[in-house]
Amino acid sequence: MKTLLLPLLCFFSMTIFSQNTENLELLFNWNDETILGTTAYDNAYNEIWGLVVNNREFAVIGSTAGTHIFDVTDPHNSLEVQFIQGASFGPSIIHRDYHDRNGYLYAVSDEGNSSLQIIDIKNLPEIATVVYDSNELIKTSHNIFIDENSNVMYACNVRSINSNWNATSLAIFDIENPLNPIHLLDYEVPGTSDRVHDMWVKNDTAFLNNGGDGLYVVDFSNMDSPQILGSLIDYPDKGYNHSGWPTSDLNSYVLADENWGYDLKVLDISNLSDINVLSTFSSEVHPNSIAHNPLIKGNYLYVSSYHDGLQVYNISDQQNPYKVASFSTYLLEDHDSYRGAWGVYPFLPSGNILVSDMQYGLYVLKGTGFETVDQSELKLNKLHTYPNPSRGLIQIQTPSNEPLLEVCIYNMNAKKIYQNKSSKHVQSIDLSNLTKGVYLLKGMGKHIVYHQKIMIR
Repeated sequence: MKTLLLPLLCFFSMTIFSQNTENLELLFNWNDETILGTTAYDNAYNEIWGLVVNNREFAVIGSTAGTHIFDVTDPHNSLEVQFIQGASFGPSIIHRDYHDRNGYLYAVSDEGNSSLQIIDIKNLPEIATVVYDSNELIKTSHNIFIDENSNVMYACNVRSINSNWNATSLAIFDIENPLNPIHLLDYEVPGTSDRVHDMWVKNDTAFLNNGGDGLYVVDFSNMDSPQILGSLIDYPDKGYNHSGWPTSDLNSYVLADENWGYDLKVLDISNLSDINVLSTFSSEVHPNSIAHNPLIKGNYLYVSSYHDGLQVYNISDQQNPYKVASFSTYLLEDHDSYRGAWGVYPFLPSGNILVSDMQYGLYVLKGTGFETVDQSELKLNKLHTYPNPSRGLIQIQTPSNEPLLEVCIYNMNAKKIYQNKSSKHVQSIDLSNLTKGVYLLKGMGKHIVYHQKIMIR
């Protein structure tokens, strides 16, 4: 059956890419049909990471099988150059995570009888050698992060060979000698009930995403007495505090809650004792959209947004972020699970962007001008619906140079319930037969795809 579906999937893939690409160009996609999907979400792939070794660019993507390293220096001719099998592998493996330091790649998994693997990558692309593979310190871990200014690795939700099912919220290790990592500290945020889910660390200051307990900023410069510098435990649209990333000046921070339909939050962190929310925003693709992992490069926020794919926002004005690019990596239209774009890595010197999709593998993308998009231009390219909310009769208007070729309406379960083709700039549709609630309107123009929430009351 899988073989029979391939031609259809390939055609569907081309259609999706041509419709949903805004200022992003597909350079390469890899998806190995022989890799087993998980029993949980049918995801064969997970985290993405980027490397520069010997003046060449590499992508690292995790799968249920292990770690795949691709030479993406010439992205159109990207090639898998190394594969490292995980200590545990197969359909039970959902999460892997990566970070590199001083010519070594650090790899963990959150499931199975796994281990901490340390891989010598100094001789890529010819060879990658596992120099440490042990579950003595880490059997499983959800995420790792290495302080770029020190030889210290932070790992969250850690189990060792001796801990059975009792996980350490946060474990910290000295990795100055990659052949002999040393455990320094186990830490749990005082007074919290959840564990650390993810973190970002620099100069011993760690931003800890502590699930339902919120965000905590902790100073680990004195491992004997870590100090909480600030926290945000109550904020608009609070959910499961999943992950986040600060701006380079450490004045702002973007936070993602891993809940269906919850907004991203831009935080003012200039005063850690008084962290507050500056703005909230979403992809506006679907009422159930979930932002998974946000990363910031310069004035741009890159978000792997599960079913929505990659979303890119201009955040130069933190109180008024706006979307400048998007790319659908996930080929289906459901929004009822945790599938699609897992991670994004925008930091390669070439400017090319790496994305991992849980079902459809590795993507290498190129930005094609979103740096020149300003908000005034974006407003001219928006689709206008009015009235909204409406009792059923809605008028839709697009810019004069962009006729609206097709309109589709989807319900909260991503089921298409209305479709109409036209070639007008202004058209009216009657949705009075729909029940009260929120719907997603998708309008396809000649050059632009518009997404907008509408409400029937």
